[in-house]
Amino acid sequence: MTRSQVSNSPKLFYGWWIVLVSAVGLCFGYAPIVVFSFGAFIKPLTQELHSSRASISFAFTLANLMGGFSSPLTGRLVDRFGARKVILVATIIFSFLFFSAELLPARLWTLYVFYSLLGFVGSGAAPVPYGKVVSRWFDRRRGLALGFTMCGVGTGAILMPALSIRLVAAFGWRFAFAMVGTIVLIVCIPVVGFFLKDAPEDIGLLPDGAAIPLAPLNKEVVVEGVSWREARRTPTFWIIVGSISLVGVSVHACVIHLTPLLNDAGSSPDRIALATSVLGVALLLGRLGTGYFLDRFFAPRVAMTVYGATACGIALLRVSATSQFVYVAAFLVGLGIGAEVDILAYLISRYFGMRFFGELYGYSFAAFALAGALGPWFTGLGFDRYGSYSLMLAVFIVLTLLALALLARLGPYRFHHA
Repeated sequence: MTRSQVSNSPKLFYGWWIVLVSAVGLCFGYAPIVVFSFGAFIKPLTQELHSSRASISFAFTLANLMGGFSSPLTGRLVDRFGARKVILVATIIFSFLFFSAELLPARLWTLYVFYSLLGFVGSGAAPVPYGKVVSRWFDRRRGLALGFTMCGVGTGAILMPALSIRLVAAFGWRFAFAMVGTIVLIVCIPVVGFFLKDAPEDIGLLPDGAAIPLAPLNKEVVVEGVSWREARRTPTFWIIVGSISLVGVSVHACVIHLTPLLNDAGSSPDRIALATSVLGVALLLGRLGTGYFLDRFFAPRVAMTVYGATACGIALLRVSATSQFVYVAAFLVGLGIGAEVDILAYLISRYFGMRFFGELYGYSFAAFALAGALGPWFTGLGFDRYGSYSLMLAVFIVLTLLALALLARLGPYRFHHA
């Protein structure tokens, strides 16, 4: 089909296939493997490398730091060359890095190099390129589409930590990484390569499935938006970045240290696995629910509601790690980490448009990733100093509430749906 042809909207808009493909890519992408599964590797790495939890957690910090630094570059490349090319190249390199884990010597600095490379390359298999694609395909239902897309992260958060725990226990952490790399290579590359399309215009459609009209035939679809130079001078951009970063530092720390926290509290492996699964289910529900409500209500209010629940979850985690309420705590924290990327992408698109979305999302996601990198590291330092997670959890409650105050200052959208 060419762009000059008139076509009726198909029964199933191809954009929903784009959502499914993007969800599959994210399921086996950076967040489920590097972020959510990291807790499964903390104790084995601590024992083999004879290091503290803070030292091992710093590997994750480096991964997120490098991911943060590379996210703006990824965004620029996506804006210039299209998301499909960037995702394919990054995913291939990402998978082969996991194979190299078998060759790593038992040295702390090699672990740091390994995770730094995963972070740098992993931004190309993360929400920035997929968020650009899905936001181009949808306008009126953008929130729901982003929510379904990010369900890939939620599904991965359920599957990958449990798989990693079992692989590490049975074969060791090196073989576990090699198996993960194999899965990424044989699943993601064919799916993305065959089915991902950068924009609806490529197959004669407009966002949400509308057909491109016959006249005028030579008229290009205009994509509006605010440049990075203009956006960075607005308070709105820094309010969005600041609030998301405060939540990011808190939820990342809670997720990464959930397994050792419950282990220290005397929880059985089955109970820990159930808690992490509950968190993953909440993440999945947070994606869907947030996306649904973003299309129907003012996005900052949706974000404030979700992050208020997250603050309650952190508070419960601080006081109820040894009781059944730990599952409630895991669920509420999971809602928070399940909503952050959807909310960030949606806010950027509504306040700054789509023309420079990749670059702007890249910079804002970088700030979120950098904050997420610091949270687990400081939490590890706090544990090593005080022998408890209590103080840092209290700090994260305060930071999450501060994020709510910032979100309350956001004004009306600049770019409404058509």
